[in-house]
Amino acid sequence: MKPTILLFDIDGTLITTGGVGRRALEDVFRNRYGRADACAHFRLDGMTDRAIVRQGLSHLGIEPRPEEVEQVLKGYIEILELEVAQADSSIYRIHPGMKRAIEQAVTLPWCAVGLGTGNIRDGARVKLTKVDLYQHFAFGGFGCDHEDRPTLIRMGAERGAKRLNSPLGDCRVVVIGDTPKDVAAAQSIGAECIGVGTGSFSVEELLSCGAHHAFPDLSAPGAVEVLIGPG
Repeated sequence: MKPTILLFDIDGTLITTGGVGRRALEDVFRNRYGRADACAHFRLDGMTDRAIVRQGLSHLGIEPRPEEVEQVLKGYIEILELEVAQADSSIYRIHPGMKRAIEQAVTLPWCAVGLGTGNIRDGARVKLTKVDLYQHFAFGGFGCDHEDRPTLIRMGAERGAKRLNSPLGDCRVVVIGDTPKDVAAAQSIGAECIGVGTGSFSVEELLSCGAHHAFPDLSAPGAVEVLIGPG
């Protein structure tokens, strides 16, 4: 089987959280700057945490210096931990088919299962630990690696190739996501993209922007076979 690197997005793809991330962002901006509307004027879907904070600061007229961005993110994680701990488990949940697909993929010696997410690493840990998924992901490309999504996806792919002891060029790389930004990031590094219609975009929209395959969710017939197939 061809060495295969799977990179999963988190929000809208692996899980739905009921908006805990947005609430944590609103609270940290309110606490630090007296404004909860810093991110109200743009969509967060597919953005990296650093880009969200930088744009939020700019909206408030605050220079997004690296040290300022880091302080906002530190406060964000502290609030996120509280939000996630209090989240209603009937709303905060894994999307259908994801757990089965991941548990199957991690048993395959030719598969490296990682994350490809705009969340910073601590945010990924907090969000996925609640649903008992974080331990399945031994590596990834994260929002703390780079603000640019294609760059962090490439970094995740490179780490996956290293785990498989294979040159990246010899590997099948698959990005699993729910937004056009996931599709574009996959395209930018020559990877496949499997879209899931579990976020704000439909199967048709994901296919129209270039996803190689798209399913309502990974419980759909044939989805897991496409995911872990030989490419």
